[in-house]
Amino acid sequence: MTATTGRAGRREWIGLAVLLLPTLVLSMDMGVLFFAVPYISTTLAPSGTQQLWIMDMYSFLLAGLLITMGALGDRIGRRRLLMIGAAGFTGASLLAAWSGSAEQLIAARAVLGAAGATVMPSTLALIRNMFHDPKQRQIALGAWGGMLTAGATLGPVAGGLLLDHFWWGSAFLLAVPVMALVLLTAPVLLPEYRTATRSGRFDLPGAALSLAAILPLVYGIKTLAVDGWSTLPALAVVAGLLLAGAFVQRQRTAANPLIDLSLFRIRTFSGAISVNTVAMFAMMGFALFTSQYLQLVKGMSPFTASLWSLVPSVGVGAAIGVTSALAGKVRPATLMGGGFLVGAAGFAMMTQVGAHSPLALILTAAGVLAAGTVGTMTMTAEMVVSAAPVEQAGAASATSETAVELGSSLGIALLGAAGAAVYRHQLDGALPAGVGGQAADAAQDTLGGAVSVAAHLPGQLSADLLETARTAFTDGLHVAAVVGLLFALGAALLAYRLLRHLPAATPAPEPEAAAAAA
Repeated sequence: MTATTGRAGRREWIGLAVLLLPTLVLSMDMGVLFFAVPYISTTLAPSGTQQLWIMDMYSFLLAGLLITMGALGDRIGRRRLLMIGAAGFTGASLLAAWSGSAEQLIAARAVLGAAGATVMPSTLALIRNMFHDPKQRQIALGAWGGMLTAGATLGPVAGGLLLDHFWWGSAFLLAVPVMALVLLTAPVLLPEYRTATRSGRFDLPGAALSLAAILPLVYGIKTLAVDGWSTLPALAVVAGLLLAGAFVQRQRTAANPLIDLSLFRIRTFSGAISVNTVAMFAMMGFALFTSQYLQLVKGMSPFTASLWSLVPSVGVGAAIGVTSALAGKVRPATLMGGGFLVGAAGFAMMTQVGAHSPLALILTAAGVLAAGTVGTMTMTAEMVVSAAPVEQAGAASATSETAVELGSSLGIALLGAAGAAVYRHQLDGALPAGVGGQAADAAQDTLGGAVSVAAHLPGQLSADLLETARTAFTDGLHVAAVVGLLFALGAALLAYRLLRHLPAATPAPEPEAAAAAA
């Protein structure tokens, strides 16, 4: 890096390529699993709650540990933390691939989440430290954000291709060669960075509280949504809220807090994070419905379904281009609010999707939904980094990622739970005569279970069960779409109210001082 100009050189750009690899893998991980769910349902026979935990455990631990790991990276070195995470992610991927039970797979997903929490803040913090020139940093952050989008798009395709030829566990092995490459190249291409100004003891109580607040809260909400009222999940919700309050109080009073809460007094920072969280809740919460619809309602193979799922990405690419072109001419609040209104229109279209609807309807609806939300969310990464003081950029990045991951996870959990509750309610007493006992329980638990049961029934009985189950599933899809519609409208309102003070072209931040190297 040139000392006089602060501009990045060849080493930094090559290092950026290394940082983008784990970013791609982490983004692909959830999409890969979407198309493996029917196979996992058949092989491991998870309950409805276990199936949601298989999907959610990774993201909840990732969200719960991001701030902790971001602070840890400041102390021990961000490259070192990246390599620790890459090694852990490799081992957990192997464990997940050969899981023999739903419980083992949930445990493996938990380890994956913890490892992912060490990788994600390290990549963004290193980019922030390596690129001091505002224009170069904007390019690097754009590449980082583009890799997240690319991973979300390519994950289902890669997963579908593997699942068409191999067992479901192969979907987890995609990360192994990529993380191995990171372990080999990071010591050579990435400089070590740690914050020299951080001193004092690490806030272990705060780290424990940040994680302890998330898991009982989400467990309780999800269980209440799926199984109805009961004492234990209700107490879990109360415990999670109390622990969250304790975490906030800890950060206010600790001598060395994990996160400086004064960041949230910066209107642009808090506004961008709030909008992103609501948007990710709505968008990611609905992605699982789309993949299951293509496979379990339309009867597509995983690979065929993954290829069709690429169609909405055309609208996403166009929306990103339009957003970039208008960013210097239209105020962010107007541009982002308009985008979320487009996303709301996509959710409205989803309410018209039925078991026998033409394929074009759900693909168009998904394209409109994704184009409206993703196109505007590309603006928030640079907004968050620029709004925070230079010395708090790492904490700001970790907080932003935590909010995004939590929004995604809550969306999958709550919208998935709402859809599952409607599905089970609709099938209660509506199963065809001749489907009883354990077969009825499996069919009523998930659509994947109903498809598996139908495969072992005679012709007409099988067709009747599939028709009933698929109709119940689309009823649940409609409820989730209405909830997503309300949250998209909420994101549009938040964007307007919280970001309306920003001009059409936000001035670029000043270059930061060089970080201390190890």
